[in-house]
Amino acid sequence: MPFPSSPAHRWRVPPALPVVKLVGAVALTALGLVLSGGDPVALVLALVVAAGLTAWAARDLLLPVRLTADADGVTVIEGFAGRRRLPWASIEAIGVARRSRFGLTAETLEIDAGDSLHLFGRYDLDAPPDEVAETLRAARPD
Repeated sequence: MPFPSSPAHRWRVPPALPVVKLVGAVALTALGLVLSGGDPVALVLALVVAAGLTAWAARDLLLPVRLTADADGVTVIEGFAGRRRLPWASIEAIGVARRSRFGLTAETLEIDAGDSLHLFGRYDLDAPPDEVAETLRAARPD
């Protein structure tokens, strides 16, 4: 299967996910205000967690694309908001890891670049990791 003629494939966070995180942050703030009962520690804890959710949602809104692939290689998100370009020659393996726990199975796309391992879950890609791995393998020059 040849790589499509499009300049790049892009995988991004589902558009609804940052909204859910922001709603959760607002709900935590409201619950902290209502249920703290004058306890400043409970209120501060709720506000800290809400701030963390807000920062996480902001990252999803500002940098929604987690992975791109083109004829020259892939670009992955690295750290909180950085990007790293990986030429195809530096990629040693592309695979999907499956882990079961408590009756639930989680799949993770793994891109092994030798000195670094890049992991992407279903909600990083808005696609099943199996499909993304197949597309990346097809995109890779022989």
